[in-house]
Amino acid sequence: MDVIDWLTAALGGAEAAAEVIVTDPELLDAARGDKSGWVADGVPLAIVYATTVGHVQATMRAASEFRVGVVPRGAGTGLAGGANGTGGDIVLDLSRMDRIREISAEDQLAVVEPGVLNGDLNAALEPYGLFFAPDPASKAISTIGGNIATNAGGLLCAKYGVTREAVLALDVVLADGRLISTGHRTVKGVTGYDITALFVGSEGTLGVVVGATVRALPIPPGEPRTLGALFPDVRAGAAAAARLTAARLRPAVMELVDEGALARIAAYLGEETIREAFGASEGAAYLLVQFDGATAGADAETAGRLIEETGGAVRVAADADEGDRLLAIRRAFHPALEATGTVLIEDVAVPRSRMPEMFDAIERISERYGIPIPTVAHAGDGNLHPNFVYDGEEVASTVWDAASDLFRVAVELGGTLTGEHGVGVLKRRWLAEELGPDSYELQVKLKSVFDPLGILNPGKVFG
Repeated sequence: MDVIDWLTAALGGAEAAAEVIVTDPELLDAARGDKSGWVADGVPLAIVYATTVGHVQATMRAASEFRVGVVPRGAGTGLAGGANGTGGDIVLDLSRMDRIREISAEDQLAVVEPGVLNGDLNAALEPYGLFFAPDPASKAISTIGGNIATNAGGLLCAKYGVTREAVLALDVVLADGRLISTGHRTVKGVTGYDITALFVGSEGTLGVVVGATVRALPIPPGEPRTLGALFPDVRAGAAAAARLTAARLRPAVMELVDEGALARIAAYLGEETIREAFGASEGAAYLLVQFDGATAGADAETAGRLIEETGGAVRVAADADEGDRLLAIRRAFHPALEATGTVLIEDVAVPRSRMPEMFDAIERISERYGIPIPTVAHAGDGNLHPNFVYDGEEVASTVWDAASDLFRVAVELGGTLTGEHGVGVLKRRWLAEELGPDSYELQVKLKSVFDPLGILNPGKVFG
């Protein structure tokens, strides 16, 4: 008996397991990749499409019995190769565990399964006047379980925090199939170690999240107010962003688009889009700022004045439709880049005060290697997304050399390899360098406590 036979029996026999265990070659092949473009070696043994906690527990028990790796996977929207099915492993697909179990307006929380999409959760919360704050760019198609696995952020996280701040409690299946619950439904709770926070961002290497109690926030009153500004260069835009932060303004969104990125966006949308918004299209960098809540109007006026004093050409949206047009410039970033070549989407974070230095370093690295690296930044929290644009399907060694230089500069500036995408496979070679030998050793030992057989997402994060 092999692991699939054992699992089939555990699920109640061939007929009961037919809808759960899938070995279709096309599906297996698709499970080897994600949105990063990286494709894992080999072919997974099978995909388990779990719809119940029992399916997950049976999978982990089978894997423990036969020492087979298990790769937890959601929507496959990851950008670091963290949920790609590798040869000889079982892909544990949680996307069909997509039920919203409870919404409590009184306690401002929701209880969800891991396959619930961000967009679906927010649609369900809206009638209660609530929203789920984490908003990765893929929020229309990404799952809450994937958000938890990578501690995802997004445009709103500078004001509302990343996923860790939104998670109150978890249900987790361990490597041996045991089910545990962590955290609380209460706002406060300090009993024991914070195991809940440990699982958030662990990328499926410590356990499989099968349920989450998440914080829901009141939808801010009134209409958001949006403004956009053009600057002669990205350093000026970064200076304006820093000035807004120093003025104690708290924008919900503050995004900075550099010269190379804006040029591609203008080509993609049409120069007239920029010209219609600002009366000109000569600006080299773009700053997008949006405020929400009761003081949004006054905050937008103050921000507009500060940006003009810093050399920006400002357009304050008169209404929501005009605000959406300003937002559309930022949202066009990824499709504009994909229209010009193959893109490696990267992710580093630095202290907000060091963003101008990081932009300078990106420009130097781009020139040194002859690789375009258009960049957008969540300027409110110092999280930059340098995008390497190249020809061909595989990432060339020179692209990784350039990325390596970029990662090291980010760390030298007091930053980190990844602000929200995770380590996965693509960044694991630099992990020990950032953490240092002692911290790295502790983390490896910590993983072995939860996964002594090394079967949870093997090869990811720690190699």
